[in-house]
Amino acid sequence: MRRIRGRRLQNREHKMQEINVMPLVDVALTLLIIFMVATPMMNNVIKVELPSSRIDDGVTQTNTQQEIIVYIDKQKKIYLNGQEYSLNNLLKALQKMVKKDSDEIVFVKADQGVSYGIVIDLVDTIKIAGGIKYVALATKRAL
Repeated sequence: MRRIRGRRLQNREHKMQEINVMPLVDVALTLLIIFMVATPMMNNVIKVELPSSRIDDGVTQTNTQQEIIVYIDKQKKIYLNGQEYSLNNLLKALQKMVKKDSDEIVFVKADQGVSYGIVIDLVDTIKIAGGIKYVALATKRAL
């Protein structure tokens, strides 16, 4: 009996020579697809419907500076880099981000439902921060 048991143990040890990596590959590819689909959606968290423009000014940003984008949505909530700010706190945050001697460009993406006066107040607040050369109002391109 001992000889039979010894042979059975030896056979079991020899059967486990390779590890199956196919489930690991399946999980890795599934996660890759999930991240590829979810990543573009993360940039469009703030819903702003931009007014359209008939004229394409051809301005494209080619420098390597970080874009500063300020959003204001239908509920008149102001966002900078995805975080909500009040008008006074926005000024403080911009002053921390921008150096006094720099020439930054700030893009304002305001929903078309927001009144013109509120957008102008926002633009004035951004200009007060210092170190900002231009404040550009963003529009969507006409088709």
